[in-house]
Amino acid sequence: MATTQNESNESLARLNANLAKVEELSKRLTAALSQRQPADPALSGPSQDVYMKAASAYVSEMMQNPSRMIESQVSYWGKTLKHYVDAQSVLMQGEVKAPVDTSPKDQRFANPMWDENPFFNYLKQQYLLNAEMVSETVSGLENMDPAERKRVEYFTQQIVDMMSPTNFFGTNPDALERAMATDGESLVAGLENLVRDIEANNGDLLVNLADKSAFKVGENIATTPGAVVYRNKMMELIQYSPTTETVHDIPLVIFPPWINKFYIMDLKPQNSLIKWIVDQGFTLFVVSWVNPDYTYADVGMDDYIRDGYLRAMAEVRRICGTKQVNAVGYCIAGTTLSLTLGHLAKAGDNTVKSATFFTTLTDFVDPGEVGVFLTDDFVDGIARQVEVDGILDKTFMSRTFSYLRSNDLIYQPAIKSYMMGEAPPAFDLLFWNGDGTNLPAKMSVEYIQGLCQQNGLAKGEFPVFEEPVKLSDIKLPICAIACETDHIAAWKSSYNGMAQFGSKDKTFIMAQSGHIAGIVNPPSKKKYGHYTNDAPLTTPEDFLADATFHEKQSWWPTWGAWLAKQSGTQVEARAPGGPDNPVLAAAPGSYVGAVPVKRGES
Repeated sequence: MATTQNESNESLARLNANLAKVEELSKRLTAALSQRQPADPALSGPSQDVYMKAASAYVSEMMQNPSRMIESQVSYWGKTLKHYVDAQSVLMQGEVKAPVDTSPKDQRFANPMWDENPFFNYLKQQYLLNAEMVSETVSGLENMDPAERKRVEYFTQQIVDMMSPTNFFGTNPDALERAMATDGESLVAGLENLVRDIEANNGDLLVNLADKSAFKVGENIATTPGAVVYRNKMMELIQYSPTTETVHDIPLVIFPPWINKFYIMDLKPQNSLIKWIVDQGFTLFVVSWVNPDYTYADVGMDDYIRDGYLRAMAEVRRICGTKQVNAVGYCIAGTTLSLTLGHLAKAGDNTVKSATFFTTLTDFVDPGEVGVFLTDDFVDGIARQVEVDGILDKTFMSRTFSYLRSNDLIYQPAIKSYMMGEAPPAFDLLFWNGDGTNLPAKMSVEYIQGLCQQNGLAKGEFPVFEEPVKLSDIKLPICAIACETDHIAAWKSSYNGMAQFGSKDKTFIMAQSGHIAGIVNPPSKKKYGHYTNDAPLTTPEDFLADATFHEKQSWWPTWGAWLAKQSGTQVEARAPGGPDNPVLAAAPGSYVGAVPVKRGES
């Protein structure tokens, strides 16, 4: 008994000591939050119009169809009352257990306490009932514009997800159990994680998803051998060292999105698309974009095309001694590749022999889930903020894309880090995801307003060097890879855009999974399959109805075979650089790790 009492006293002492540390950390937290710089309110959420329209539609529905609305409410009341009676019935029998639970499985409620403990089970079931009622009510609003209803549904779901009992310490059994087991040490570690993240983001909260100390670009990720062979203010051009004795004559240049860094295609040798391409016998060049600071405020889409695309193509042709190149554009870089190709077509320039597009939108009639952020309230706020900062800060972009998968990329990581006190995992993909880039002020507004909102490219109205370009003018062979569950570039929208190209040779591949996992899908993993259809491009529905499914087969070899046909005969392998392009640095270069300064910083 004495030993037990001593252990209890020691445990209580540790708990009190940890609670004292929490109090000290709270002061540091307050200081960290005070560093937050004021930002345009529009960047923090939708305008009040969204909620006013939802309320108006609900009232209108009540007036026009009261029976349906009352039926919905009565059904909810009935389920709630039955749930309460079932819970009470079990307790009155003197059993400390939960009633029968037929609610659907949800990874948020994996702890057995959610199913076995009457308190936690009651919270879970009632939350799920509430969530179901709210979702059904919103989706049933008929007196709303479809686009507005989509926004209401999205932001309502964000509120529902945020209010999950798992997101609060007092109603999260995992967090409570960990705090008890560690005598409060997990709370200290969690608060330290929270303070660290806020300090790292100058007063803003952005959940750190990966252990940043576990990776170093160029050492244990982005390690495919190569060299920087050209550099200007917009980009570094990397040429990768050959691994075959001969290569295809026509070189390949990849333009990655400048919203993120290029090494998503070169995380590690086992899943490196860059290494795989080199191993197939292609001379490969990849652009590594600059991470702009406020001095790039006036850089626009034309600058990316002139000093990025056209310059890179010219240097590749000079180094390889060829008249043509094959080009790849990924996401926003694919959209911009389309603009470049439209410009070249107008000029009668056949520099590009073929073009490949990874998860690319050229028609923004339906931009997918990200469309909820492409309305005037958000876009006007962005325009005002970049006017002040000179850039669209990477924090805003990262937070926006994270909210498209908020449970996976915000709430669950926050629970583990801040409530449980766990260290972020050493996960290369999540490390890359947190290594974002800024966007120049002018370019970001041109892209969001001119392409996303106004759909200028598909309409033939978006100018390149003051001349509008058209998709129908692009007649070279194209191949597009879209991803089935992509929440950033919906595959059907990608298909519809590619169907508008003037090319006779058009190949469309739909990969399983999402925006990143669908692309970074090496053949050795045998994880995700892909769909192909040799018929002419008509509609997404026709494509899928008659498509051939290649189960657990990466799309890489399918595309590689297509690319080989566009790449000419075999020639002797080319070492990086040339007489006019000396090696400037080893891959992955210097731009990938450069840290831009903000206006007012030294």
